[in-house]
Amino acid sequence: MMAAAPLPPATSPVPEAAPLSEPARIANIFIAPSKTFFDVRRNASWWGPWLVISVFALLFVTAMDRRMGYDQVSRNEIAHSSRADRFDRMSPDQQAQQIKASSAVIRYLSYGIPVTILIYMALMTLVLWATLKFAAGAELSFKRAYAVGFYGGLPQVIGSILGIIAMFAGVDPEGFNVNNPVATNPAYFMDRGGNRFLYGIASSLDVLVIWSIIVMGIGFAVTGKMKRGTAIGIVAGWYLVYKVGMAALAAGS
Repeated sequence: MMAAAPLPPATSPVPEAAPLSEPARIANIFIAPSKTFFDVRRNASWWGPWLVISVFALLFVTAMDRRMGYDQVSRNEIAHSSRADRFDRMSPDQQAQQIKASSAVIRYLSYGIPVTILIYMALMTLVLWATLKFAAGAELSFKRAYAVGFYGGLPQVIGSILGIIAMFAGVDPEGFNVNNPVATNPAYFMDRGGNRFLYGIASSLDVLVIWSIIVMGIGFAVTGKMKRGTAIGIVAGWYLVYKVGMAALAAGS
């Protein structure tokens, strides 16, 4: 009689990682982003990073309102725009009306930034999601991609914090640039009135934006089950297309 073959040892199922809390997901973006994005595969909520980004953005625009004033911000933007010569030829009354109208627009857009972020992120996500899914074969839903975009944007909160510190530290109101308030890219040290194309390209080399691109690429790689280098390359490629296009428009205006 043949002996019975030994049975293979029983294997215990691999326990799933415990779900992360929202504060843990946000904190891990700065220390272990993959952990956050594995959790995004479980739950593609995005309200946490949206809230954090919105709060710090509102703190920044409030500080700008108090320390700079939107009239001064408007004057600075007009002085470095294609409208500068035409503005200088206006009468004082016309200039005052122009500043008032421009200030109102900037104020409404600034305090409406939580809504603006939702729209901007939806458009950006649509482009990236379509490229990743249909050109790179990522297994990615739009909802997960939307969440990745918000979590990937968290490093730029540091820019808001640095901008607030700079304003309260006594930055020159006449030299304040709302679109580039702190020295996180080479364009900060360049003359805004010089070569506008080179200024735009230099502004793209922003350490916080590059950080966000890398984090976002990691997020798309984890949630879309694709190579990390491919995901980062697609995000960086679209960013460069956008920045080169904006720099060309600025140079031609």
